[in-house]
Amino acid sequence: MKTYLSYLVLFTALPSLSMAQELAASPSPAPVATPSAELITEPKAEAPSGDALIFDSGQDLARSAANLEPPLPAGDGGEALPAGGESAPLRSPDSLTATPMGSAVVGLINKLAEKGIIPPEEAKAMVAQAQAEAEAQLAQAHADIFTIAQIAATQVIAEQEVAKAAAHGPLDASREEMRVNYIPAPVRMELKDDIKRELASEGIGGSGEYKLPPNWPAWVSKVKPSGEIRIRYESDIYPTNNDSTGAFPNFNAINTGAPFDVTGNEFAPQWNTDQNRTRFRLLARLGLGIDLGENFTAGMRMATGQNNSPVSGNQSMGLPYQGQGGNFSAYAIWLDRAWLRFDLGGGEDQGVMTFWAGRFDNPFFSTPLIFDDDLGFDGTAVRLAYNYRNVIMPSVIAGAFPVFNTDLNFSSNQPEKYPSYDKYLFAVQGGVEANLTRNWNAQVAAAYYYFYNVEGKLSTPYTPLTQSDAGDTDNSRPSFAQKGNTYMPLRQIIPDYSNDFGAINQWQYFGLATPFQNLALTGRLNYDGFQPIRVSLVGEFVRNLAFDKNQIDQYAVNNRADIVASDTDLDTAEYGPFDGSADAWLIDLVIGHAELDRRWAWQTTFGYRWIGSDAVVDGFNDSEFGLGGTNMKGFTVGGRLALSPNVYLALRWFGSESIAGPPFDMNIFQIDLGAKF
Repeated sequence: MKTYLSYLVLFTALPSLSMAQELAASPSPAPVATPSAELITEPKAEAPSGDALIFDSGQDLARSAANLEPPLPAGDGGEALPAGGESAPLRSPDSLTATPMGSAVVGLINKLAEKGIIPPEEAKAMVAQAQAEAEAQLAQAHADIFTIAQIAATQVIAEQEVAKAAAHGPLDASREEMRVNYIPAPVRMELKDDIKRELASEGIGGSGEYKLPPNWPAWVSKVKPSGEIRIRYESDIYPTNNDSTGAFPNFNAINTGAPFDVTGNEFAPQWNTDQNRTRFRLLARLGLGIDLGENFTAGMRMATGQNNSPVSGNQSMGLPYQGQGGNFSAYAIWLDRAWLRFDLGGGEDQGVMTFWAGRFDNPFFSTPLIFDDDLGFDGTAVRLAYNYRNVIMPSVIAGAFPVFNTDLNFSSNQPEKYPSYDKYLFAVQGGVEANLTRNWNAQVAAAYYYFYNVEGKLSTPYTPLTQSDAGDTDNSRPSFAQKGNTYMPLRQIIPDYSNDFGAINQWQYFGLATPFQNLALTGRLNYDGFQPIRVSLVGEFVRNLAFDKNQIDQYAVNNRADIVASDTDLDTAEYGPFDGSADAWLIDLVIGHAELDRRWAWQTTFGYRWIGSDAVVDGFNDSEFGLGGTNMKGFTVGGRLALSPNVYLALRWFGSESIAGPPFDMNIFQIDLGAKF
């Protein structure tokens, strides 16, 4: 961008100075403008070639301004004192008539003298006085023009010094003082207009929006990129008292692979409970938002992930998994978001309607107790809200989200196909946000989440002859899970001679032992009286209204209490009584800057959570606390520090222990270096 000072000298200082110098050297009449008029009105000056005089660089401007000589101080009788000390006329004797106003004054005085209204001597004195004032005005014009040119040259030199310092290192104190402290008001007005014209020519509109250069496609200006990169060091530490006898089956590994033979000849896949691990993890996301016009927007986002987990985009570095990673191999990229959105209304005392369709961020007011922060929602949702005087903002949100869709050819090895077993989440939430006072803000909401068909169902009795012989309810098993929920066997296998009457070939899948109908109460209270520090208290309570402990006890294969030897009813039992629960709650205290939008902004978090085994679906809640899932309780402590408006450093500790069943405790330490843009 050409500096605005180049325009200043081009359109004001140099042409006006040239005009003043010509007037000083020639007695012929020529129009002379006052200093203010010269500064405000754009002069017309031409280079010898007929083109406007343009400086190619700040150096040219500085050289030209340096070649200007200041006006000489005025002496007696309208004369200037040259360097040698001798008097010389500053202007010709006819300087008074060099302007139309001057000629009119002389003519008026002559007429008055001719008519005898004023004596000739007095008329001569008046003409002499007017002559002196004209000389003074011309001298002041010359001085003003020279001063402006010198200011321009000084500003250019200062800008060049600042640019050099920025290229080589921080400014020192002496360079920081190189600035112009005052510019006359007419010059400021001219500069303001020039800056506006320059910004318009470079594509920046008055509204601050970027306007594309000519010949660029218009849709480019409607695309807004965003992204995130995070590198994490993580240490997972297991206490020595954890049960390591095979009491923690990895049901997700079973349900996403071949069915498991439960006859007892080998262990099922197990969760690690006793070996500490450290790992480096990478998260990368790149998204695009697109303004489609007429209140429509669209977007999509790609992200890393060592698998297609819905609750984490982390990729463990060096982990060989599904043909990727290890030995510096490349990692997979997944489609993480793809959505359309329509917004209508907004502003004070207005209603707001937002509609989403596709795969989008969580539209509900919730915490990681029930939905992980990275979880994407597939389906449609609509939000209706009203802003009452920026004080109270009630809202209601409803949505329908497909969780699982049955394969078109299920079962693949059967000529007669099984009925579909689709799963959905239907949800509605009502809430209100209120600005209670200047410093207090509160938000509360109540939600009902109905997970349709997510629970497991017993199959029609049959006898599988191979691992590939599916049961008609195999699709009722979850396609993704973490850990903690209670499970039940899905296949009712008929014992006969082909399976040695139940002694072999008991290939089994497992489904959730309870339906899920969650009532969730969520709240947040903010206090901003310590600006810029905010204090927030966040809480959530969730209960599974469909939980029936007695019914689950009939089928549950995990989350059971230890067998009590003194209880004669349990002496011969293979399992203890079911010990799961349906409630979960969380409370977090957050202290720090509301946003990490400046260097050294910070936040700290202290929290406690209690998550019953069957309070929420373990496949959707927080993947960090206890490495994800339910049936855990414990503390969280964390802190974040902004190293720049876009880069942050974070430290977190999660301490968790199991609630029901054998002991399974762990500590997790994380150090993050991340950037968002």
